[in-house]
Amino acid sequence: MSLSEARGRLPGEPVAIVDIGSNSVRLVAYEALTRSPTPTFNEKVLCGLGKGVATTGFLTDESVAKALAALQRFKVLCRTMRIEDISAVATAAVRDAANGPQFLELAELAIGCKIELLDGQREAQLSALGVLSSIHEPDGVVGDLGGGSLELIDIRNGKVGRGVTLPLGGLSLMDVSERSPKKAVRIVRDALSKAKPLDNLSGRTFYAVGGTWRALARLHMRQRQYPLNVMHNYVIPSRDALEFAKLVERIEADALLSIEFVSAARRPLLAYGAVVLEEIIRRAAPKEIVMSALGVREGMLYQRLSQAERDADPLLVAAREFNILRSRAPAHGEELFAWTSLLMKSSHLEETKEEERLRHAACLLSDVGWRAHPDYRGEQSLNLIANAAVIGIDHPGRAYLALAASYRHLSADQDVGPHLRSLVPARLLDRSRVLGAAMRVAYIISAAMPGILPRAPMICQKGKVVLTLPSDLAPLNSDRLQNRMKQFARLIGGDPEIKATPASAGVPPESRYAEAE
Repeated sequence: MSLSEARGRLPGEPVAIVDIGSNSVRLVAYEALTRSPTPTFNEKVLCGLGKGVATTGFLTDESVAKALAALQRFKVLCRTMRIEDISAVATAAVRDAANGPQFLELAELAIGCKIELLDGQREAQLSALGVLSSIHEPDGVVGDLGGGSLELIDIRNGKVGRGVTLPLGGLSLMDVSERSPKKAVRIVRDALSKAKPLDNLSGRTFYAVGGTWRALARLHMRQRQYPLNVMHNYVIPSRDALEFAKLVERIEADALLSIEFVSAARRPLLAYGAVVLEEIIRRAAPKEIVMSALGVREGMLYQRLSQAERDADPLLVAAREFNILRSRAPAHGEELFAWTSLLMKSSHLEETKEEERLRHAACLLSDVGWRAHPDYRGEQSLNLIANAAVIGIDHPGRAYLALAASYRHLSADQDVGPHLRSLVPARLLDRSRVLGAAMRVAYIISAAMPGILPRAPMICQKGKVVLTLPSDLAPLNSDRLQNRMKQFARLIGGDPEIKATPASAGVPPESRYAEAE
């Protein structure tokens, strides 16, 4: 039996990307080539290939030896995971070093596949595609900060502009500034003054890609005691980011709060990453900094998809995959979405397209915690969804999905996820409680099985919440169902009513939901 046929796996063969960067060499394996790729293995080795390249023009023997050893290890790991689809790329340090071609020959032998040497323009485009693939409707400039270079590229309306590459990576800056962040400021300011992608960034978003900026963001999260330990789509307002960058530049790395969460090898680069971020904010005045955990590697995968696959919503793709892997009956999730759509359209609760999109995902994810003990299903669902490897969603939306799934198991008046509630606007918080209460009604009549909800609509009608059961389902009317109806009706303002009628029994699902469209 192949891995793709094993229980608990999605169809498709696993793929791997090997990224030979100026600071780290990394292997990421993904479950399959999909619109929402899930990493199954992720390992990096900080080799420092870019150390000294800016001043000497050569890769050092020590860094080359570390990189080749890492690549040999990655080759064995890929063989162990039975991954045959392996892509490898190398970036600034290798393309800038005089002995880069010799290193590439040895590296290809070590990893066992062809390595693509990316030029700056190609690296910028792939990084932008990674952001485009993983952040819903991005609009701003992507900045990918590596050890050797900084790539900047505009992104808007689903289109990627022309990028620029600048020698402002952490290792390069450390070398050319002679380990002086103050000297680095002048170098960075001069280089950024000519960077055209920054000309139209004012009031828009700067998408930060790269390990050094992720390390800075992790420190910022710890400083705030941020309630969600998810880096992707973490937002820092520009004013706050500017002050934090100045703090990092001023203080010795080891004196920073929560510095233990940053590897010792990366700590010396923090000040230089902070310098670049501060000067970008001063030069271009973005509205906010958004961290992207996805970049070049995911851009490579996205580029391989068909246009139809690229056009798919990554959040809904991921939610459907979770639904397939974890729900009792995957078809029930889509029926639940149609059932709640009919309910929402009959109510006074107006819904934006984004709110509808989130509700769709919430319905698909509503049964993922069912294997837990009944007393802990709400907590299990909350934690599983809040920390899931899903993309195409911001942190308030992620918290909404987690809360809705938790309220589906717990009544709306319980103290659910207090740490996450702080991330959700009042309107979305209310919608999570309403949806959770509606799902509590749906699940008690359907037992999470398909074929029931299309025959048992619940709608708002003349100040009432009316649930109609066909005659063969009439025995489902019980004190427990009535109590859940009351809980839901109380949230939206109305009186509950359960009707039994033989007429609805023969109405096929398609026609019933067609009325809701």
